[in-house]
Amino acid sequence: MRTYIKQSLYAVPLFMSAELFSQQQVTGVVTDNSKTNINPVLIVNISSQKSALSDTSGKFSIEASENDELRFVKEGYYRIDKKMKKEDFSSPLMISFERVEIEIPEVKIVYKPTGNLERDNKHLNESRKMVSLRSELDEYMKSPMNEAVPDNAISKTFKPDYNAGQVSILGVLDAAVGLFKKATELKITKANYKETQDFIQRIKNEIDLQFLKKYGMDEEQIDAFLIYANDTRTMAKKFRKNFKADVVEYELKVAFAEYKKTRKVSNI
Repeated sequence: MRTYIKQSLYAVPLFMSAELFSQQQVTGVVTDNSKTNINPVLIVNISSQKSALSDTSGKFSIEASENDELRFVKEGYYRIDKKMKKEDFSSPLMISFERVEIEIPEVKIVYKPTGNLERDNKHLNESRKMVSLRSELDEYMKSPMNEAVPDNAISKTFKPDYNAGQVSILGVLDAAVGLFKKATELKITKANYKETQDFIQRIKNEIDLQFLKKYGMDEEQIDAFLIYANDTRTMAKKFRKNFKADVVEYELKVAFAEYKKTRKVSNI
Protein backbone atom coordinates (compact mmCIF):
# COMPACT_ATOMS: atom_id res chain seq x y z
CA MET A 1 0.00 0.00 0.00
CA ARG A 2 2.81 2.45 0.89
CA THR A 3 4.63 1.59 -2.33
CA TYR A 4 1.50 2.47 -4.38
CA ILE A 5 1.12 5.82 -2.61
CA LYS A 6 4.79 6.68 -3.27
CA GLN A 7 4.39 5.85 -6.99
CA SER A 8 1.29 8.06 -7.19
CA LEU A 9 3.13 10.96 -5.57
CA TYR A 10 5.94 10.64 -8.11
CA ALA A 11 3.44 10.52 -11.00
CA VAL A 12 1.63 13.78 -10.02
CA PRO A 13 4.67 16.10 -10.50
CA LEU A 14 5.44 14.44 -13.82
CA PHE A 15 1.86 15.01 -15.02
CA MET A 16 1.90 18.64 -13.88
CA SER A 17 5.28 19.19 -15.57
CA ALA A 18 3.95 17.87 -18.89
CA GLU A 19 0.92 20.13 -18.61
CA LEU A 20 3.01 23.22 -17.81
CA PHE A 21 5.47 22.75 -20.69
CA SER A 22 2.87 21.80 -23.34
CA GLN A 23 2.27 25.50 -24.03
CA GLN A 24 5.20 27.39 -25.56
CA GLN A 25 5.72 31.01 -26.55
CA VAL A 26 5.67 31.50 -30.32
CA THR A 27 7.26 34.67 -31.73
CA GLY A 28 7.50 36.08 -35.22
CA VAL A 29 7.06 39.00 -37.62
CA VAL A 30 4.21 39.77 -40.04
CA THR A 31 4.85 41.64 -43.30
CA ASP A 32 3.12 42.12 -46.64
CA ASN A 33 4.39 40.76 -49.95
CA SER A 34 6.64 43.82 -50.34
CA LYS A 35 8.36 42.94 -47.02
CA THR A 36 6.84 46.00 -45.32
CA ASN A 37 5.76 45.62 -41.69
CA ILE A 38 2.01 45.98 -41.25
CA ASN A 39 0.22 46.53 -37.96
CA PRO A 40 -1.81 45.79 -36.07
CA VAL A 41 -2.45 42.19 -37.13
CA LEU A 42 -4.79 39.99 -35.08
CA ILE A 43 -3.33 36.58 -34.20
CA VAL A 44 -5.77 33.95 -32.85
CA ASN A 45 -4.95 30.49 -31.53
CA ILE A 46 -8.00 28.62 -32.84
CA SER A 47 -7.26 25.63 -30.62
CA SER A 48 -7.05 27.54 -27.31
CA GLN A 49 -9.09 30.67 -28.28
CA LYS A 50 -6.23 32.92 -27.13
CA SER A 51 -5.49 36.06 -29.17
CA ALA A 52 -2.79 38.71 -29.54
CA LEU A 53 -1.94 41.76 -31.68
CA SER A 54 1.30 42.53 -33.50
CA ASP A 55 3.18 45.67 -32.42
CA THR A 56 4.23 48.69 -34.50
CA SER A 57 7.22 46.74 -35.87
CA GLY A 58 5.07 43.80 -36.96
CA LYS A 59 6.38 41.57 -34.17
CA PHE A 60 4.05 39.27 -32.21
CA SER A 61 4.12 36.70 -29.42
CA ILE A 62 1.45 34.13 -28.48
CA GLU A 63 1.23 30.85 -26.55
CA ALA A 64 0.73 27.66 -28.58
CA SER A 65 1.33 23.93 -28.59
CA GLU A 66 2.36 21.54 -31.33
CA ASN A 67 -0.52 20.91 -33.80
CA ASP A 68 -2.34 24.11 -32.67
CA GLU A 69 -3.75 26.22 -35.51
CA LEU A 70 -2.82 29.93 -35.58
CA ARG A 71 -4.88 32.34 -37.66
CA PHE A 72 -3.53 35.72 -38.83
CA VAL A 73 -6.14 38.35 -39.81
CA LYS A 74 -5.66 41.83 -41.30
CA GLU A 75 -8.31 43.90 -43.06
CA GLY A 76 -7.55 44.27 -46.77
CA TYR A 77 -5.37 41.12 -46.85
CA TYR A 78 -6.03 37.41 -47.35
CA ARG A 79 -6.33 35.45 -44.09
CA ILE A 80 -3.45 33.11 -43.22
CA ASP A 81 -3.80 29.84 -41.25
CA LYS A 82 -0.70 28.16 -39.81
CA LYS A 83 -0.63 24.72 -38.15
CA MET A 84 2.21 24.61 -35.64
CA LYS A 85 4.89 21.96 -36.10
CA LYS A 86 7.71 20.98 -33.77
CA GLU A 87 10.34 22.87 -35.79
CA ASP A 88 8.28 26.11 -35.72
CA PHE A 89 9.19 26.66 -32.05
CA SER A 90 12.95 26.78 -32.67
CA SER A 91 12.99 30.08 -34.63
CA PRO A 92 10.68 33.11 -35.15
CA LEU A 93 7.86 32.71 -37.68
CA MET A 94 7.92 34.89 -40.81
CA ILE A 95 4.34 35.54 -41.95
CA SER A 96 3.83 37.32 -45.29
CA PHE A 97 0.39 38.73 -46.19
CA GLU A 98 -1.01 39.12 -49.69
CA ARG A 99 -3.30 42.08 -50.37
CA VAL A 100 -6.86 41.38 -51.55
CA GLU A 101 -7.53 42.55 -55.11
CA ILE A 102 -10.38 45.07 -55.49
CA GLU A 103 -12.46 44.60 -58.61
CA ILE A 104 -14.00 47.74 -60.13
CA PRO A 105 -17.47 47.02 -61.53
CA GLU A 106 -17.84 47.46 -65.25
CA VAL A 107 -19.71 50.61 -66.33
CA LYS A 108 -22.02 50.12 -69.29
CA ILE A 109 -22.70 53.16 -71.51
CA VAL A 110 -26.21 52.85 -72.92
CA TYR A 111 -26.01 55.80 -75.27
CA LYS A 112 -22.91 57.16 -76.97
CA PRO A 113 -23.10 60.95 -77.51
CA THR A 114 -22.58 62.05 -81.13
CA GLY A 115 -21.67 65.69 -80.50
CA ASN A 116 -24.88 66.90 -82.18
CA LEU A 117 -26.72 68.77 -79.38
CA GLU A 118 -30.15 68.50 -81.02
CA ARG A 119 -29.83 64.73 -81.43
CA ASP A 120 -28.17 64.09 -78.04
CA ASN A 121 -30.81 66.13 -76.14
CA LYS A 122 -33.50 63.71 -77.34
CA HIS A 123 -31.71 60.87 -75.50
CA LEU A 124 -30.36 62.69 -72.46
CA ASN A 125 -33.17 65.12 -71.56
CA GLU A 126 -36.82 64.48 -70.69
CA SER A 127 -39.33 64.86 -73.50
CA ARG A 128 -41.41 68.04 -73.73
CA LYS A 129 -44.58 66.08 -72.90
CA MET A 130 -43.03 64.72 -69.71
CA VAL A 131 -41.80 68.18 -68.64
CA SER A 132 -45.27 69.63 -69.28
CA LEU A 133 -46.97 66.83 -67.34
CA ARG A 134 -44.66 67.32 -64.33
CA SER A 135 -45.37 71.06 -64.37
CA GLU A 136 -49.14 70.52 -64.43
CA LEU A 137 -48.94 68.03 -61.54
CA ASP A 138 -46.88 70.46 -59.46
CA GLU A 139 -49.42 73.25 -60.02
CA TYR A 140 -52.31 70.94 -59.13
CA MET A 141 -50.67 69.79 -55.89
CA LYS A 142 -49.98 73.40 -54.84
CA SER A 143 -53.47 74.72 -55.69
CA PRO A 144 -56.07 75.15 -52.88
CA MET A 145 -58.96 72.68 -52.55
CA ASN A 146 -62.26 73.83 -54.11
CA GLU A 147 -64.50 71.06 -52.71
CA ALA A 148 -65.56 70.55 -49.12
CA VAL A 149 -63.85 67.69 -47.33
CA PRO A 150 -66.38 65.17 -45.92
CA ASP A 151 -66.38 64.64 -42.17
CA ASN A 152 -64.37 61.52 -41.43
CA ALA A 153 -66.72 60.16 -38.74
CA ILE A 154 -68.98 57.13 -38.28
CA SER A 155 -72.67 57.63 -37.70
CA LYS A 156 -73.86 56.66 -34.23
CA THR A 157 -76.24 54.22 -35.90
CA PHE A 158 -73.38 52.18 -37.32
CA LYS A 159 -70.92 52.49 -34.43
CA PRO A 160 -70.09 48.99 -33.05
CA ASP A 161 -70.62 48.21 -29.40
CA TYR A 162 -67.18 46.94 -28.23
CA ASN A 163 -68.64 45.87 -24.89
CA ALA A 164 -71.20 43.54 -26.43
CA GLY A 165 -70.55 39.80 -26.42
CA GLN A 166 -68.03 37.81 -24.46
CA VAL A 167 -64.90 38.56 -26.55
CA SER A 168 -63.01 41.84 -26.03
CA ILE A 169 -61.84 43.24 -29.37
CA LEU A 170 -59.21 45.37 -27.64
CA GLY A 171 -57.99 42.28 -25.81
CA VAL A 172 -57.69 40.37 -29.10
CA LEU A 173 -55.75 43.28 -30.65
CA ASP A 174 -53.38 43.44 -27.67
CA ALA A 175 -52.75 39.70 -27.92
CA ALA A 176 -52.09 39.99 -31.66
CA VAL A 177 -49.57 42.81 -31.09
CA GLY A 178 -47.83 40.75 -28.43
CA LEU A 179 -47.55 37.74 -30.76
CA PHE A 180 -46.18 39.96 -33.54
CA LYS A 181 -43.50 41.46 -31.26
CA LYS A 182 -42.50 37.99 -30.06
CA ALA A 183 -42.25 36.68 -33.64
CA THR A 184 -40.16 39.61 -34.88
CA GLU A 185 -37.89 39.89 -31.83
CA LEU A 186 -34.26 39.09 -32.61
CA LYS A 187 -32.92 36.09 -30.71
CA ILE A 188 -29.60 36.53 -28.88
CA THR A 189 -27.12 33.91 -30.09
CA LYS A 190 -23.39 33.40 -29.62
CA ALA A 191 -21.28 35.20 -32.25
CA ASN A 192 -18.81 33.20 -34.31
CA TYR A 193 -15.31 34.46 -35.18
CA LYS A 194 -16.31 36.30 -38.39
CA GLU A 195 -19.36 37.91 -36.78
CA THR A 196 -17.18 39.12 -33.88
CA GLN A 197 -14.60 40.68 -36.24
CA ASP A 198 -17.36 42.35 -38.31
CA PHE A 199 -18.91 43.73 -35.09
CA ILE A 200 -15.58 45.18 -33.87
CA GLN A 201 -14.99 46.78 -37.28
CA ARG A 202 -18.49 48.29 -37.17
CA ILE A 203 -17.68 49.83 -33.78
CA LYS A 204 -14.56 51.47 -35.28
CA ASN A 205 -16.62 52.78 -38.24
CA GLU A 206 -19.72 54.06 -36.41
CA ILE A 207 -18.74 54.87 -32.80
CA ASP A 208 -16.80 58.00 -31.78
CA LEU A 209 -13.76 56.59 -29.97
CA GLN A 210 -12.38 60.00 -29.01
CA PHE A 211 -12.77 59.11 -25.31
CA LEU A 212 -10.06 56.47 -25.88
CA LYS A 213 -7.77 58.63 -28.02
CA LYS A 214 -7.67 61.38 -25.38
CA TYR A 215 -5.82 58.89 -23.17
CA GLY A 216 -3.07 58.65 -25.78
CA MET A 217 -4.22 55.25 -27.07
CA ASP A 218 -3.09 54.44 -30.61
CA GLU A 219 -4.84 52.14 -33.08
CA GLU A 220 -3.12 49.03 -31.73
CA GLN A 221 -4.10 49.80 -28.13
CA ILE A 222 -7.68 50.60 -29.18
CA ASP A 223 -7.95 47.23 -30.97
CA ALA A 224 -6.67 45.46 -27.85
CA PHE A 225 -9.26 47.28 -25.71
CA LEU A 226 -12.11 46.45 -28.12
CA ILE A 227 -11.23 42.73 -27.86
CA TYR A 228 -11.21 43.09 -24.06
CA ALA A 229 -14.56 44.91 -24.05
CA ASN A 230 -16.17 42.26 -26.27
CA ASP A 231 -14.84 39.41 -24.11
CA THR A 232 -15.93 40.95 -20.79
CA ARG A 233 -19.27 42.44 -21.88
CA THR A 234 -20.23 39.83 -24.57
CA MET A 235 -21.03 42.76 -26.85
CA ALA A 236 -21.03 40.96 -30.21
CA LYS A 237 -23.46 38.38 -28.81
CA LYS A 238 -25.90 41.01 -27.53
CA PHE A 239 -25.65 43.83 -30.06
CA ARG A 240 -24.45 42.57 -33.46
CA LYS A 241 -28.04 41.93 -34.62
CA ASN A 242 -29.49 45.03 -32.95
CA PHE A 243 -26.71 47.61 -33.21
CA LYS A 244 -27.65 50.82 -31.37
CA ALA A 245 -24.77 53.29 -31.32
CA ASP A 246 -25.69 54.96 -28.01
CA VAL A 247 -26.08 51.62 -26.20
CA VAL A 248 -22.84 50.22 -27.65
CA GLU A 249 -20.94 53.41 -26.70
CA TYR A 250 -22.27 53.18 -23.11
CA GLU A 251 -21.13 49.54 -22.86
CA LEU A 252 -17.66 50.54 -24.13
CA LYS A 253 -17.34 53.26 -21.48
CA VAL A 254 -18.38 50.85 -18.72
CA ALA A 255 -15.77 48.34 -19.94
CA PHE A 256 -13.10 51.09 -20.14
CA ALA A 257 -13.74 52.09 -16.51
CA GLU A 258 -12.73 48.54 -15.49
CA TYR A 259 -9.95 48.39 -18.11
CA LYS A 260 -8.17 51.43 -16.58
CA LYS A 261 -7.96 49.73 -13.20
CA THR A 262 -5.54 47.07 -14.44
CA ARG A 263 -3.83 48.93 -17.34
CA LYS A 264 -1.65 52.00 -17.31
CA VAL A 265 -3.21 54.79 -19.37
CA SER A 266 -2.42 58.50 -19.30
CA ASN A 267 -4.91 61.34 -19.72
CA ILE A 268 -3.31 63.83 -22.13
